[in-house]
This record gives sequence, structure tokens and C-alpha cells, in this order.
Amino acid sequence: MTKFADLNLSPKVLKAVDEAGYETPTPIQEGAIPPALEGRDVLGIAQTGTGKTASFTLPMITMLARGRARARMPRSLVLAPTRELAAQVAENFDTYAKHVKLTKALLIGGVSSPACRSWWWTKPTGCSTWASYPISSVFSA
Repeated sequence: MTKFADLNLSPKVLKAVDEAGYETPTPIQEGAIPPALEGRDVLGIAQTGTGKTASFTLPMITMLARGRARARMPRSLVLAPTRELAAQVAENFDTYAKHVKLTKALLIGGVSSPACRSWWWTKPTGCSTWASYPISSVFSA
């Protein structure tokens, strides 16, 4: 049986996975993480609750943590079909990136308050990942 430690994730990401209580990857994670870490395109289908979000956030965090940010610009963008899924991606990022020096921003569109417009121009700077609902977004640096 494959363990997360067998998937070539960074030690800091493995620590966060362990702290979250996971030991064994689901089939979608076992199939998607290795090729994603190789920089290959991955397309996967699995039922709700099988760990699809971790299937791309774990390798994304591992790869971002290996590189260096340039000019405080985002290095990844996650577009989600719903606000709820964008929030889930942001939550996964927080859970699995807590031991690495990466930041993220969750942007949800459809809100027209002055505070949100002000946030848009000030907060995403320096993020390495941006997760977003089409009219919204999530950044991370």
C-alpha cells in the first residue's frame, strides 16, 4: 500500500499531511501527484470526497516551495467553478502549506463594496498562489 511519503512530496508538506491525519493517499491522489510533480498535465475524475483538491494542491505547494518568487508576482492560479470550491482550495492551501513560506489570496467576485475594491489593489501583492471563482480568484507567492 502506497503512503504519502512514497509520493516524493517535500518533507514540510508531508509534515502538514501527517498533522492533518492522513497516511494513505486515495487512488486519485496516488495517480495524480507523481505526474504533477514531474510537471506533466493531469486530468482526473473521482467522486466527491476522494481528495481531488489535495491531488493538485500538494504537488503545487511542493513545487512552489522549491522555487523562488520573482518581483512578488503570483506563480500559480487556481480557477474554481464555484465560490465554495474556491474557498475549499484556499483552505487546503492553508492546511498543507503551513510549514512553507508561501502565501495565497482568495478572491470572490460579485461583491461591489468599496472595502473589496480596496482589498483587490492592496492584498494580492506578494502572493504565490491565487485561487479564484471566475469573477473571483486565489493567489499564492
